[in-house]
Amino acid sequence: MWGLIAGAIVGILGSVGTAIGVEYLRRPRLLLSIEAPPLDNTYPPTAPARNMRSLRVNLFNQPLPQWARWMVRAPALQCRATITFHHLDGQNVFGRTMGGRWASSPEPVPIPVMGPGGQQFQMLDFTRLTLESRIDVSPDESELLDIAVRADADLECFGWNNEAYFSTPPWRNPNWKLDRGRYLVKVIITSSGQKEVGCFRLINDLSRTDFRLEPATRSDSTLLTA
Repeated sequence: MWGLIAGAIVGILGSVGTAIGVEYLRRPRLLLSIEAPPLDNTYPPTAPARNMRSLRVNLFNQPLPQWARWMVRAPALQCRATITFHHLDGQNVFGRTMGGRWASSPEPVPIPVMGPGGQQFQMLDFTRLTLESRIDVSPDESELLDIAVRADADLECFGWNNEAYFSTPPWRNPNWKLDRGRYLVKVIITSSGQKEVGCFRLINDLSRTDFRLEPATRSDSTLLTA
């Protein structure tokens, strides 16, 4: 009898262990990398900038290994990003974090609408006006996260998120202005209790065509994660 009870207990524990192992394996596995090449855009003369380079990083939800493809990796839900800019000695430039903006999220600007009489007016969509940006990332898919921009003949660059659409001047938010130089960037992604951290170098002491992100060195990462 005791043998039957022990066998049942072992069976239950084995089933529970298998279920925990499967769920652990299915958890989102996130990877941050630099978008290459950077995005270069040209805008009409009425825009706040004529030419702009945008630096972005890519968040990838890795698929399951080949041997486990009979299961499906869980999506990374409600991914939220925070970004900090640092001097090369690790000191936080602004002493605070910048909320990230996912590039595919709607721009928080009024929507042009044509009225019944042909007149055009602007309609506010309050769901777009939030300064916080969240997104879901399915397995084997990726999303781009904005980091910083540099426009026209500017020597400085600016951190880019939803605040840039409301700043004065627009697209050049003085709250996230980075002078000519080199910096470290720390990106933290949180999703369903998980956290993914990426560290990068921001190169802004050359021309706009050389404005870029580079992988952080091991010592850089140690400074930012200590």
